[in-house]
Amino acid sequence: MASVQQWTGREAKALRSALRMSTRAFADHLGVALRTVCKWEKLSDATQPRPDTQAILDTALARADPAVHARFEAMRSGAGQHTGTHARYETWSEDIDRVIVSLSRQNFTFASSLLNRWLGPTDPHGLDDKGLYLYGRSLVLLGDLHRDQGAVLGPLSARQSYITAHRLFSELDIPRRTAQIELSLAVIDEMSGRLAASARQYEQLADDERLSLRDRARARLWIGTALSKEGNDEYAMRVMTAAIRAFEDLGEPEEWSVAHQKLALSHRGSGALAQALRCIGIARQSGAVDSPMQRVRLDTAHGHILLSDAATRNDGLTVLDHAARVATQYGLSHQLRSIEGIRRPYDGPSAALSR
Repeated sequence: MASVQQWTGREAKALRSALRMSTRAFADHLGVALRTVCKWEKLSDATQPRPDTQAILDTALARADPAVHARFEAMRSGAGQHTGTHARYETWSEDIDRVIVSLSRQNFTFASSLLNRWLGPTDPHGLDDKGLYLYGRSLVLLGDLHRDQGAVLGPLSARQSYITAHRLFSELDIPRRTAQIELSLAVIDEMSGRLAASARQYEQLADDERLSLRDRARARLWIGTALSKEGNDEYAMRVMTAAIRAFEDLGEPEEWSVAHQKLALSHRGSGALAQALRCIGIARQSGAVDSPMQRVRLDTAHGHILLSDAATRNDGLTVLDHAARVATQYGLSHQLRSIEGIRRPYDGPSAALSR
């Protein structure tokens, strides 16, 4: 008699096929939701039913007649041909984890090589659902890479990668991933100057239950960012303060620090320089992540505030010079353009930015 040590979605699908049942009939047979069976079959080896459901599957297999057992064993042994695919997917998943770490350190060259290893030669039309999931995750990370490098629009851009990934995750029916990509697309709108559109998208996503509480708080913070860039600093500060409280309640110290950085710039826009310096001081002292990107963002914000006061203008230029050098070193083109835009009124029309 056949037995299973640990059920995964793959074994569950083999049992359904051996029983010659539709997904709906199989769900009814087990007494589980149709959505649960569909999830098993989509994620295959990547998902394991809960312990109580493992027992239900054990019982269903044990009660099946010998012909079902024979078909089940044949399907399981035939599944050996998929071992190579499974190993390939394991390696792909590991590379995705390595890309995430590389992007956090702004090691774009290494991250790009890992992503191109999979995206370059892979035809998504020949992938199963697990492969499509990994392909979509890789596209999202490629979008993050392009975004951090400042390539936000065009055929080979963050926007294009996000749109393609959004279509894949929509087809796979993974709402959380599609909502996260919509949040990233709103960031692209903000970066490309479509501030009103991005603020509207952030506002919708701030109450979107597909997103985690952390992502909804980030959306609320970014409403304030877009509003502040439009000059609506008073409203922006109210929204950002609410986001700060949310990050504190959620125990998110890094997001709490970033929110103070953005709040500092809103105070600067409203002319409250003392408040701006206080908030940027909190951001600089409380940030736990010491990545080049975050250092550049903090220094850019700090320098911008210092430039607003004639008494600290030279200090501001020095801070921005340092931020520009780090941005150049790590290829942070969008940040570098921001620094140049901040410095330009103080350098004169023909002055070059010091590297």
